[in-house]
Amino acid sequence: MVSLTAFYKTSEDTTSFDAHYDDIHTPLVKQMEGLRKVEITRNAKMITPATSMLQETPHLICTMYFDDRAALDNSMRSPGGKAAAKDLMGFAGPLVSMVIGEVESITIA
Repeated sequence: MVSLTAFYKTSEDTTSFDAHYDDIHTPLVKQMEGLRKVEITRNAKMITPATSMLQETPHLICTMYFDDRAALDNSMRSPGGKAAAKDLMGFAGPLVSMVIGEVESITIA
């Protein structure tokens, strides 16, 4: 499985940001082809000191899961992926950083 994770800095107007994210962006994301699962974390507090990698508590982290890298790439090229990307750049372009990763599941006994 492959993940696409978006880290969002806190906007100046979190109420408007959250409303757009929940009411407009998330429905677009849900239309992305090949998307298997979405997890959204609304962060309350960073418990470690700031570093050059993470200088402040992200307002929100969204992780999207796909079967493999080909499925992610196809989804990003699909009409749903293009619509979600266009919306993202319009309302959160300077606030978001994204990473792609291989997911490893660990069983807890």
